[in-house]
Amino acid sequence: MASVKVYTMDGRELAPIELNDAIFSVENNESLVHDVVVALMNAKRQGNAETKTRGEVSGGGKKPFSQKGTGRARRGSSREPVLKGGGTVWGPHKRSYRQSVPLRSRRQALCCALSDRVQNEALCVLDSLTLDAPKTKRFSEMFDLISPERRKTLFVTTDVEKNVVLSARNIPRVTVKTAADINVLDVLGASRVVLVRDAVTKLEERLS
Repeated sequence: MASVKVYTMDGRELAPIELNDAIFSVENNESLVHDVVVALMNAKRQGNAETKTRGEVSGGGKKPFSQKGTGRARRGSSREPVLKGGGTVWGPHKRSYRQSVPLRSRRQALCCALSDRVQNEALCVLDSLTLDAPKTKRFSEMFDLISPERRKTLFVTTDVEKNVVLSARNIPRVTVKTAADINVLDVLGASRVVLVRDAVTKLEERLS
C-alpha cells in the first residue's frame, strides 16, 4: 500500500500511514486526465460574448442611395457587414461550453492525479487542522513548517472550517478545499497536497 508522511501542526513528524492503493496508487491515464481537465476548464467559461448580425443592428431600413447614377457601389442597406456600423458576419454568440463527462471518469482522473502526487512525494497528511479563531500568523507558521519552500499547496479538510478558510485566504499559494469538493484541476494546480487525517477517510469513501 502507498505510504505517506504524517505531520502535526507544530511540524513534528509522526508514523507514516498507509493509503488505499485503489485510489492513491493507480496507473496514470494521461488521455483521461486531459479530457477531464479540458471539460472542467470549459465549464468555467461564461460564454457571454455576443455580436449582432445585419438583421439585428438598428437602422438600415431604407436604401441609402439610388441603384444607378451615383458612381458608387450599389448598396441595399447602410447596415451591411462591410460598412461602418453594420452587422457582424460569423461573430460570437452566447453559448455554453460545458461538456458531459461521466462521474466515473472524473473520479478516476482525480485518483490518477492523487497517485501522481504520492509517487512524487508531493502528498502528505496533517494529523489535525484546528484553529480556535482566524489567525493568519498561526496558519502561516504551520505552512512554513510543513512546506518550507512555500510551494503552491492545496489543503484538503473534512468539512468547511470557517476559521481555517479565513486564516488561509490571505496567504499566497495556499488553497483550502473540502474532500467533497476537490477535483483533478485542483490537485494538478498545486505542487503539494496536504490531506487532513479525517479527510483521507472521507476522500476514500467518495472515490471508492
